[in-house]
Amino acid sequence: MNSIKKIVLGTTFAAGATAMFVGTTDAHADEVYTIQSGDSLSKISQKFAGDNSLIQAIAEKNSIADINRIFVGEQLTIPTSSEASAPAQSTTATETATNEHTYVAPVETVEVAPAAPAAATATTPSTTNSAKEWIAQKESSGSYTATNGRYIGRYQLDASYLNGDYSAANQERVADQYVTSRYGSWDAAKTFWLANGWY
Repeated sequence: MNSIKKIVLGTTFAAGATAMFVGTTDAHADEVYTIQSGDSLSKISQKFAGDNSLIQAIAEKNSIADINRIFVGEQLTIPTSSEASAPAQSTTATETATNEHTYVAPVETVEVAPAAPAAATATTPSTTNSAKEWIAQKESSGSYTATNGRYIGRYQLDASYLNGDYSAANQERVADQYVTSRYGSWDAAKTFWLANGWY
């Protein structure tokens, strides 16, 4: 039975002929996966599809802005429908994807604290100001001078993000960049906070 499954799946992925198997592939609902230490989108795709074909679909489904940056403890929705599991186009593309999507070098360990956010110029929409303020109140009671170990200021940002500039303006700018990069919006960050007790 195992060999039959391998032949069927191999034929389906190689030829792109998913129409014959609509009954089996479309019946599956999306799955939820909690990111573990050492995971990358490439490794998660390997777990669910056996190859790197789900990397883009997972990123799109979960609004991941930087596919090289995921965080331990986050929950991802893994698309399992036939549209999401299109194979990589060539061996070269697969190898490139594997190299590009490695989150941590093998000799390092994944930390729960997120990496420094990439530079972004997007500003926070006014509709999300209440979510931003809500997070500030939860994190520091709104204080720009609050500290908790290496976490600094109104949004309790890792000190390394602020590069020694703890001014209110820099805290606001870096917090907006961090949230835009990781969640896409302050509303999404608040939703994550409510589910996990941190953002």
